[in-house]
Amino acid sequence: MLKFLLEFNPRDVPFAVALRNTAAVTLPLAAGVASGQLGIGLGISAGALNTMFSDQPGPYRQRLRRMLVAAVGACVSAFAGYTLGGNDAAIVLAALIWGVAGGLLVALGPDAGRVGLTSMILLVVTSADPRAPAQALGPSLLIFSGGVLLMLFAIAAWPWQRYRPERMALAQLCRQLANSARRHDDATQAPPVTQALTDMENLLHGRDRARGMAMDTFRVLVELIERIRLELLALGGLRGGSTEDEAALGRLREYAARTLETIASALEAGQPALTASAALEGFDAVQDALDKTADSDNFRIVAVAHARALGGQLRAAVRNADFAGSRGELRLAAHDAALPRFLRPRNPLATLRANLHLSSVALRHAIRCGVCLAVAIAGERITGISHGYWIPMTCAIVLKPDFAGTFRIGLLRVVGTLLGLILTTALVHVAFDDVWALITLLAVLCFGFRQLTTMHYGLGVMLLTGLIVVLLSFAGLSPAETMNARALGTSLGSALALAAYAVWPTWEHGRVRGALADLLDAYRQYFRAVAGDDSRVRVDVRALSRRARTNAQASLDRLRGEPRRRRLVAMAEGIFANANRFLRAAMALESTRQFAPPLADRPAVEAFAARVDAALAAFAGGLRNANPPATDASLREAQIRLRDALRAPASGNDPVQAAAWIDASDRITDSLNTLAHLLRNR
Repeated sequence: MLKFLLEFNPRDVPFAVALRNTAAVTLPLAAGVASGQLGIGLGISAGALNTMFSDQPGPYRQRLRRMLVAAVGACVSAFAGYTLGGNDAAIVLAALIWGVAGGLLVALGPDAGRVGLTSMILLVVTSADPRAPAQALGPSLLIFSGGVLLMLFAIAAWPWQRYRPERMALAQLCRQLANSARRHDDATQAPPVTQALTDMENLLHGRDRARGMAMDTFRVLVELIERIRLELLALGGLRGGSTEDEAALGRLREYAARTLETIASALEAGQPALTASAALEGFDAVQDALDKTADSDNFRIVAVAHARALGGQLRAAVRNADFAGSRGELRLAAHDAALPRFLRPRNPLATLRANLHLSSVALRHAIRCGVCLAVAIAGERITGISHGYWIPMTCAIVLKPDFAGTFRIGLLRVVGTLLGLILTTALVHVAFDDVWALITLLAVLCFGFRQLTTMHYGLGVMLLTGLIVVLLSFAGLSPAETMNARALGTSLGSALALAAYAVWPTWEHGRVRGALADLLDAYRQYFRAVAGDDSRVRVDVRALSRRARTNAQASLDRLRGEPRRRRLVAMAEGIFANANRFLRAAMALESTRQFAPPLADRPAVEAFAARVDAALAAFAGGLRNANPPATDASLREAQIRLRDALRAPASGNDPVQAAAWIDASDRITDSLNTLAHLLRNR
């Protein structure tokens, strides 16, 4: 509990986003006060507040669509709440329907989940003020207008900065890779910038991607960055060199990091990367020094080969960065513009249909949401609690698809609400007598809420408590009455959400093995592609591996939050770590295959690859069926045969690729043998 209260995340909301969101919330209210139309201003402000968290990064087209859907959902939900709120049976049934439908939207991702949550909240809040349909239409449209206003603020720069979201995302990717290049990554962890690369794929290939020839440049640049990452991983994974060699590799990574940072700065400014030449000259000097001393030293032969490839890719990235954006709409690499099959957006209806069974996390979450909302509304109406809508609203916010998320959000919401009530009590005494002071206070609280919520949910709720109390004071509700109702409703709603999860949980321990099995299957396909000769297949399965790794990491994170799972967590962490050791060795192998000729001794390679494929298939099947894999020493024997064949003087193999295969096969064998040990002793 203490860890949840003290844990902070990095700030991920730019100040410009928080400022424009704050403006969309406060300006309509200020205009309403100034013009004597307080009700209109209040309705628009409420709509903007409810749509605020749909303002997420992405192409302008995607932002427009996302926030427009959120505004429409808020409008429909508000209208339903107003018109059905006077009939207890009807609103309880509506809460059940809205809860199930809104909860099921988590299957489509976090953006859709936010729309579902906002719709549930609006239904609950507006049901406390029942109206006839004709009277409900106006306030509902005002809420819609607030969402549209916030959307317009978010996409206002579209005509002048058409490709800015793509440039900023690419710049962030380059900076993350530069930071990774400067440190020795833990070989048991997932390769760096995995999530950033996945986000870039969605940005450049997704349904809402921008159009234009400049997008081809972005796609080429992302492919170059992927290849740069492979070379950096290969250099970082080299072992067995002297202290001098290690220092030289460190300097190579540092110069590569400086080049990537220069590219990032150029992308952010929309200018050519003119200052990259100094870093590239330093890179060349270190590479030349290594090259002169390589001779027959396998370590230096492999290091120089990777350094040459990395230098060429860095130069290509610098050249492409010069044309990334609307200033240089060049048509480059047309084949990269074709959308791979695995990146095509999934049909939302098919996704929802696939989740319509009780083993689905999304459906179980949806049923919990629907039942809790219905029970909470029925309970507060039967008991007649003043402002009882806080109870179902808190239930909707606190309930998450997993135990750890529900527990953490519930705990932080209660603590944040109590702290917020103390804060608001102090502030209201200072600012309540002056309407413009209240609007200023509202703006400060709104800005802080948008900035801090993703960093620390408890602090965000603390500011949200004050924000809502101040906002409702404009509607004529007493701050003291609002604060008391919120304290009681938050406590009861959080308790109800936790009780619902305890009665019908969805434990991650029943799902983590399947996620890890999917991870091993994806890595198996990737290695099979690396060992083969089809470079296009390698690109495709690389993206598949990233997605499987992200899902496995999320499952492991959820498992860590469940009680009494230490042994299973230790086993899952061991499997995840050794799977990543395997992957890094395979990625180092792929980086070598980009520039080296094929091996002459293919039978030994194919025999080893077949053993690896069979071992990974057995491990994945064992995880799914809860059967430990049989002991098999043939993998090490196959690796020894491969090593001896590649070292044979008359083999005719390229020395760089032979050395890379020997090193990678040893690392692969070690990681798979460790996986077998973990699975047999789980």
